[in-house]
Amino acid sequence: MTATDPPPRKLEWQVGRVRALVAETNRVKSIVLQPTSWSGHLPGQHVDVRLTASDGYRAERSYSIASPPEDGRLTLTVERVKDGEVSSYLLDELRVGDDLEFRGPIGRHFVWSRWHGGPICLIAGGTGITPLMAMLRHRERSSARTPALLIYSARSLADVVYREELDAMASRDNNLRLVYALTREQPNDWAGHRGRIDEALLADNYFSRKRHPTSFVCGPTDFVESIARMLVGLSLDPLSIKTERFGPSGG
Repeated sequence: MTATDPPPRKLEWQVGRVRALVAETNRVKSIVLQPTSWSGHLPGQHVDVRLTASDGYRAERSYSIASPPEDGRLTLTVERVKDGEVSSYLLDELRVGDDLEFRGPIGRHFVWSRWHGGPICLIAGGTGITPLMAMLRHRERSSARTPALLIYSARSLADVVYREELDAMASRDNNLRLVYALTREQPNDWAGHRGRIDEALLADNYFSRKRHPTSFVCGPTDFVESIARMLVGLSLDPLSIKTERFGPSGG
């Protein structure tokens, strides 16, 4: 930061009113908030959520933003974590009309907007799709349909978050390619990839390196590190690979 740069803006806690709760899968739910004040965000950023108990005990967790900056409301997508105190409350106790305390947006490294250009390669593991969905929703709102590839690893088709919306996006957009990798269960007539994402799948579907794609990889830590190693093994520029990872945090 130089002497002429403004000081970093302090993030204040604020309250958002819950306007909708959307069941995405049997383990995942999206929470649609109406913030009291929101200056906007970039696709890929996240917020901190804070819960306060009647005895003053507080718990905080970070959740990626799934909505594009064009929306007036803020959507967070939450997966149930085993013995998770925060995710259990958000999925089981939170109701439409409740208030939820949060602060943000947070993060500047793992972001993309249409002004950055493309092509872009998005690789998701499980609910790692959340910040990438904000990018895809933002991209769809843009008149310039940046060439995009999404490779999404999930246990089964039932575990694919936003599946109907993703399929609809791909069906009406020739510049968006969608590839599912199902690791545990596949339909009997499944013609797609079976098992984990491997180097062959990446090599078969990736954009030509001559097109200088930017890659965004999000998911559990082991997944992200494995994918990043494979992309480097395909001779992609490490500086073009952006990663966001998550792991056990108590839920």
